[in-house]
Amino acid sequence: MAHMHARMQFDKFDHPLHSGNYYTWDPHFGKINWLGIETTAEDPEEEKKKERGIAPATGGDWDGMDGAKPPAAAVGKQGLEEALLQIVQKQHHQSLRQRQQTERAKKDALRSAVHVADLLVDTVDGGVQELFVNEKRIELEARALLTTIARHRKQTDQWLAATNEINSVLKEIGDFENWMKVMDFDCKSINAAIRNIHQS
Repeated sequence: MAHMHARMQFDKFDHPLHSGNYYTWDPHFGKINWLGIETTAEDPEEEKKKERGIAPATGGDWDGMDGAKPPAAAVGKQGLEEALLQIVQKQHHQSLRQRQQTERAKKDALRSAVHVADLLVDTVDGGVQELFVNEKRIELEARALLTTIARHRKQTDQWLAATNEINSVLKEIGDFENWMKVMDFDCKSINAAIRNIHQS
């Protein structure tokens, strides 16, 4: 566990203000490690120190190396390391904050879109439902009106039949009256004839 950080591979980068000084960014622990000044060949003694967990002479940040102090060159680079760390952390925080704001704005926009869609659906559904209710009401009223018309037509036919019957009866009564008048005239004529016969 003490040599895990030392064995992890990171991309090193050369600081533009300090050419030849190399650093690595450790995303797991959130810090910058100074690797030191690049040399053309590794010292065998330094390689042995690295294998035993002892900090190299060029400096560096090795986790789990109890008692190992950075050299004087590393102490001089501590301010630069802290400045770079602050810049990276600030950039990281700004990125997180911007990402959170973007996600919040996206969620707000999604909620607004869903709310507008719900309002539109409710409006359309409400209008359709009202039209459906009005259509059913008109249909029921039309059926009731047709039933009333049929009933009035039947009643009118009954009244017409009764009127025709009354007219027929009145006609028959008129015919009987005329017949009675004819019979009365005939009776009077016969009576006058009989009286004339007796007088002669």
